[in-house]
Amino acid sequence: MSKTLPQSHTPYVLVAPNGARRGHADHIQLPVSVQEIVSTAQSCFLAGADGIHLHVRDDQGQHSLDAGRYLETMSELRRAVPEMDIQITTEAAGIFDVPAQLHCLQQVTPNWASISVREIARAPDLADNVYGLCAEQGTRVQHILYDDSDAAFLADWQARGIVRDGQTDRLLVLGRYTSGQESAPEDLDHFRQTHSSWMVCAFGKREHACLKTAADRGGDVRVGFENSLTNQDGSAWANNAASVSALVAVLKGPQQ
Repeated sequence: MSKTLPQSHTPYVLVAPNGARRGHADHIQLPVSVQEIVSTAQSCFLAGADGIHLHVRDDQGQHSLDAGRYLETMSELRRAVPEMDIQITTEAAGIFDVPAQLHCLQQVTPNWASISVREIARAPDLADNVYGLCAEQGTRVQHILYDDSDAAFLADWQARGIVRDGQTDRLLVLGRYTSGQESAPEDLDHFRQTHSSWMVCAFGKREHACLKTAADRGGDVRVGFENSLTNQDGSAWANNAASVSALVAVLKGPQQ
């Protein structure tokens, strides 16, 4: 990854407030219900987030790809915070297969979705359907990459036309499979440089340091309780908005 520091880059900030696995037992302010998600989105937008990476839950609080849940939550988000972009997840989380992910995309028809290359690779015969559908319905794709082998797989699909022209955005996940899921800024060096739009998320107490490094190199950033609940000294953030606010302050740097 290039270490050239762009002088005028203002990173896009995407908040990921809950994820697929954590709940109130992990942090009381982690949003699970529709109203909790909407309230969190409002406070994070005011704190400086440009968009929300949206996960929805079922009646038991478990990860869901239910189209009705998505459409209800998206409607409430557009009403409460219309300026905020919405990106849905298609994450399998060990629960959903590729046909279920494809069905979700068909039923929700989102403006923006994150899609894991290695998850879609579980059913390579459906990959063309997934990316073709997104192109047809105007769904912007952000490819989730966990390592450079995922990036190489994506490049192969792009060369073969399975991933369509313009579907180039990437989310680089730092340290997902490291011990204790504690990311480090140098994890970014494991990904090769490209000219496509890219964003970074990171785990653990060095989350903000990783994101600052990404921003300094020209990337965008994803922050929130899906990836980290704590600040650099290991203390829990009060809520997602507190983490967003602190990160935005770091990204802006010292004010004149």
